[in-house]
Amino acid sequence: MKFANKKIDVLIPVYKPDKSFDTVISRLLNQKIKVNKIIIINTVDHKSGELKNIWNSDKILIKNIQKSEFNHGLTRNYGMTLSDADYVMCMTQDAIPADRHLIDQLIKVFENEDVIVAYAKQIPRKDCKYVERYTRAFNYPDEDIVKTRDSIDTMGIKAIFCSDVCAMYDRNKYFEIGGFRKADFNEDMLFAYDAITSGKKVYYASKARVIHSHNYSYRQQFFRNIEIGKSQKEFQDVFGSLKSENEGIRMVKNGIKYFIKNKKAYLIPDFILYSGFKFAGFKIGKM
Repeated sequence: MKFANKKIDVLIPVYKPDKSFDTVISRLLNQKIKVNKIIIINTVDHKSGELKNIWNSDKILIKNIQKSEFNHGLTRNYGMTLSDADYVMCMTQDAIPADRHLIDQLIKVFENEDVIVAYAKQIPRKDCKYVERYTRAFNYPDEDIVKTRDSIDTMGIKAIFCSDVCAMYDRNKYFEIGGFRKADFNEDMLFAYDAITSGKKVYYASKARVIHSHNYSYRQQFFRNIEIGKSQKEFQDVFGSLKSENEGIRMVKNGIKYFIKNKKAYLIPDFILYSGFKFAGFKIGKM
């Protein structure tokens, strides 16, 4: 295999990881293509102490930082500097590899030398609500997508959609682009923008899969979208001409058709209300 001799590290920022994180580590250590190192950056505050290597693996490197030091972009930049690998897969602590082929399904897309980042499909947990299942299906289809600078004209904001829930980066090219910006949110999409406008490609690898979903309440989604709106307001050079609202409207229209087709029309009021809380939070954040 072309990538047989390449080193692949995994980078995971964590905060108060629970028992499910043991499953994440176990499945990463049992991938078909072996990881070189798992870099865990643990945020410490009065609610959580330092994290120890309870997995007894020499592949695990733990760095503890204070909460005041954490930033979505800069903390991941720091993690990248701790790696000497050819590729680094960023993950969140609640993203569980669906099988033993997560890494090989991501790494193989780098055969296209212009690809700088490849992100995985997120499939819902067993307890995931039906409305959230639709959102996952909308954002993570079954077909691969390659995104370039030209995609902005045809896809709008979806051209820079990328998720560090699970995304693999060509580490050398990552630093050539300049790494993640200092950002409290959307560091992955900001990097994707910088990548494609520099002539590189972003690849959605639909066969690389992680189990990841949330059952947010209306209130939780409202406040989450305030943060999204604030981030988009801060980075006008990126989001000023790439509007999320149009994509949101498309998702709602498609969602109504989806629920009717699947004989779940009774969920439409909940879906519309949920979408309304998301939109309200987003607009407040942008103000």
